[in-house]
Amino acid sequence: MRRFRRVALRGLPVALLMAAVVGCSDGGGGASEAEANAQALRERAAAEVAAVHTRSVEEARAERLARLQRPDGWLSLVGLHWLNPGNSFVGSGATNGVRLAVGPEEIGLITLDGDVVRFRVNPSAGVTFDGEPAGRGTRVLVSDADGGTPTVVGFNQGDASFVVIKRGDRFALRVRDALAPTRTNFAGLDYFPINRDFRFDARFEPHPEGQTLPIVNVLGIEEPMANPGAVVFEKDGVEHRLEAVDEGDGRLFLIFADRTSGHESYPAARFLYAERPAPGETTVVDFNLAYNPPCAFTDYSTCPLPPPSNRLDLRIEAGEKKPRKPASA
Repeated sequence: MRRFRRVALRGLPVALLMAAVVGCSDGGGGASEAEANAQALRERAAAEVAAVHTRSVEEARAERLARLQRPDGWLSLVGLHWLNPGNSFVGSGATNGVRLAVGPEEIGLITLDGDVVRFRVNPSAGVTFDGEPAGRGTRVLVSDADGGTPTVVGFNQGDASFVVIKRGDRFALRVRDALAPTRTNFAGLDYFPINRDFRFDARFEPHPEGQTLPIVNVLGIEEPMANPGAVVFEKDGVEHRLEAVDEGDGRLFLIFADRTSGHESYPAARFLYAERPAPGETTVVDFNLAYNPPCAFTDYSTCPLPPPSNRLDLRIEAGEKKPRKPASA
């Protein structure tokens, strides 16, 4: 999953920060003036902290929008086709076992043999593998479960492609089209106002090495995910806890719902990342960077849903709101 980078508040003027905590007094009538000056400096320091945070969040949101709108981003999905064991022809023609919404009538023959997926190219279909001409013959396709980058099978003059994904014990083709209406008619993103009250220094409570958490996706498939620990934060005197999972990059992936879900925000879930801290240290949980899962924009994704423990009894009035309705073509 793509994610926002962690917001870092750096580069604040040292003098402002020092003045925020150090007052001065020269006695007599000058004391009140000195305190007023110190208060003004503290306010300037607080304003600068808020401004740096706002700029960081805005930059992260711009990066998020750019990733979403890429030709191979989530908005370009046009199909999710589950594979049956054995051979199936692939293409847009009506007689294919895997009928695509885009592309030539037949682009090749796909074979599922146990956990191995092979693809034999139709030489006249203009197919590429990872951007290079496919030529002739058969190739084993790397899936997203193989620990590497999935093989991208391109066609339709480079506008369309598919990769092999595995969910549970089943394989599927995930198909993209850069000209998909969901991408070309995308109406943009809406957000709650940036609010530092929803940026927390959270405590990390590690779990025993190797612990997993069952996560159910939108298809109803349950899979165990690495569960390195939980983050704990306090809001208005009440402690809240989110279990984190690890997708393999060492970061803390937080899948949550809250009291805005199904109202201002997307019903199923929102996502957020935090850095895994060193022992005894805290991590930043900034809900201003919370974002919608791919299934908010397409029917062809397989998004994970929040575990019951991650349904917060709290209104998280920060981050991404539910999607806008698509713009007319």
